[in-house]
Amino acid sequence: MIQFQCDYLEGCHPRVLQALVESNADQAAGYGEDPICEEARDIIRRLCHAPEAAVHFFVGGTQVNRTLIAATLRPHQGAVSCDTGHIAVHESGAIESSGHKVLTTPNDNGKLTAAAVDALCTAHWSEAAPDHMVQPGMVYISNPTENGTVYTREELLSLRAVCDKWKLPLYLDGARLASAMECPLCDYDYAFLAEVCDAFTFGGTKLGALFGEALVITNREMNRDFRYILKQNGGLLAKGRLLGLQFRELLKDGLYNEIGRRENEMALYIRRSLEEKGYAFLIDSPTNQQFPIFPDDLLETLKEKYSFGFWEKTDARHSCVRICTSWATRQEDVDALLADIPAAK
Repeated sequence: MIQFQCDYLEGCHPRVLQALVESNADQAAGYGEDPICEEARDIIRRLCHAPEAAVHFFVGGTQVNRTLIAATLRPHQGAVSCDTGHIAVHESGAIESSGHKVLTTPNDNGKLTAAAVDALCTAHWSEAAPDHMVQPGMVYISNPTENGTVYTREELLSLRAVCDKWKLPLYLDGARLASAMECPLCDYDYAFLAEVCDAFTFGGTKLGALFGEALVITNREMNRDFRYILKQNGGLLAKGRLLGLQFRELLKDGLYNEIGRRENEMALYIRRSLEEKGYAFLIDSPTNQQFPIFPDDLLETLKEKYSFGFWEKTDARHSCVRICTSWATRQEDVDALLADIPAAK
């Protein structure tokens, strides 16, 4: 079975694995207070041109989202997200379990817009008794989005402006961040993200790490007592050096972006080939998530050899699936898939 259903089916990039093996017998202080983690933090701070930024390492994305949002919000507040946002649809109520509501707005091709945030906040503060409602307390986006789309510089600046208007912190979930940064539509760098966002993550699990996410906090108030909350939420890994070592290897000489670029190239190769065969796509994604529409009978045939992520039915006889590429996607597997897909009728 050749699987294209997500981008974390394999272990880790060989360089990361080699670094883990070579350091296996080394001794290091626990809970991320070791020289390896500090070196990784320094690399991230340099990439972001943010020498004062706090950097915290987590095992997974849901853990970092839940912990940061719980730490940032007061008890009566919620996180603003579009209705397709990861925290709204794919985290089993993790945010709600911390006592905070996810306040959703309609998405624009998977994105949360500044206009939608402004309308939601205006509606809240226009209530006759707003204190009877959940108060918007922060703004959450992911980049790329669940639809594989990428925010532009202008869109992020617009979100920053509306966040400043309503005094809300902006948090960007970068579970697939390198895929966004290596997208042709991306017109900014990590330093820009550190400037425009109060916090954002370098995702590792979906970008070559065995596991792990790195949270960057540039808003000092959001970082106050954060390690206490990190520990309380089970996120302070005893063998923390395992996280720092992976990010040190991924980020020290451009490997992270190289992985994102390769994932995109493989996905867009698939897209171009399917378009040449006459297939349509539900979403115009420039990243490693692609959303072709296939006849259901073709999907029945393909499932004997390949797996995809089901997305939605598009009509009685067709469905959209998600094809996802990873750091380990092989050209021969992609070519085999494309050879088994006939031209559209």
